[in-house]
Amino acid sequence: MKNIKDYNLDELKQELVSLGEKPYRAEQIFNWLYIEKVKEFDEMTNISLELREKLKQNYTICNFEILRKQESSDGTKKYLFDILDGNAIETVLMQYHHGKTICVSSQIGCKMGCKFCASTGIAFVRNLTSGEIIEQILAVEQDIGEHISNIVFMGIGEPFDNYDNVMHAIRIINHQKGLNIGARHISISTSGLVPRIYDFANEELQCTLSISLHATTDEKRSKMMPVNNLYPLKELMQACRDYIAKTNKRISFEYALAKDNNDNLEDAKALVQLLHGMICHVNLIPINKIENGKFIKSSNENIIKFRDYLNDHGIVATIRRELGSDIDAACGQLRRKNLK
Repeated sequence: MKNIKDYNLDELKQELVSLGEKPYRAEQIFNWLYIEKVKEFDEMTNISLELREKLKQNYTICNFEILRKQESSDGTKKYLFDILDGNAIETVLMQYHHGKTICVSSQIGCKMGCKFCASTGIAFVRNLTSGEIIEQILAVEQDIGEHISNIVFMGIGEPFDNYDNVMHAIRIINHQKGLNIGARHISISTSGLVPRIYDFANEELQCTLSISLHATTDEKRSKMMPVNNLYPLKELMQACRDYIAKTNKRISFEYALAKDNNDNLEDAKALVQLLHGMICHVNLIPINKIENGKFIKSSNENIIKFRDYLNDHGIVATIRRELGSDIDAACGQLRRKNLK
């Protein structure tokens, strides 16, 4: 059965016309799904019983079930959702001074094989549909009874490897009759799929692009991120410069600091040279230790020195606040535990 949340407003109008209904009914259904956040078609009380029956016969609302939920002392909540086909995905809710931020997954498993990520070792199953991406937001909002103001595509999966569904989801999330979350409040992260960076530059979306960088040489980056063998640094950085030239938007570079690997002063100097002249921000990430992973967190002293060197040399850098450190904080940890 088709997931009704997979359709944008225009597509849903076409679906309703095919059922012999007036297209304006789609706006009423959108309101029930994304404003009222109902979980059953029978709750849509301003549409006829006949239409509700048609909807029940042809579509599902796709309500995820919470398999597990962990809550940190800092308020971070991590959800493991049953997505109704025998698979499970993770979603994380984080509290910041500017509001609640949700980190959504875009795939079941991941193909990228980044060595510092707990998603590595979880077999790729399939892409999430746009409706399944959106349902993560709705399910968390229903659980906490509050509105989420910021979305980051940094959960399990490579968003640009599920490009079409992610773009489709973003447009529904951003639509004023959908979730109506501003594009400037949406960030999308990629490990560096260069062709998709060029595609994204043409989308004319105001979302923030984040690049998982993590190293300044091909040798180091390839050991951490196998995707670098396909799209090495020279090619990736050219795509980033072209993206900035096309959009005039700042890129956020993610840099996970691993002890005795990429956290020394020489690495900081190389990073300054690599990003010279770019409109950018560097988000320094104290790396999470994962089971059987060889990378461990850099010392606080090194992290601060690294940040200060970047800032002193014209690269805006901040240290990501560590959230959920007393629960399974790293991406993929909760799902890995559930698979055992």
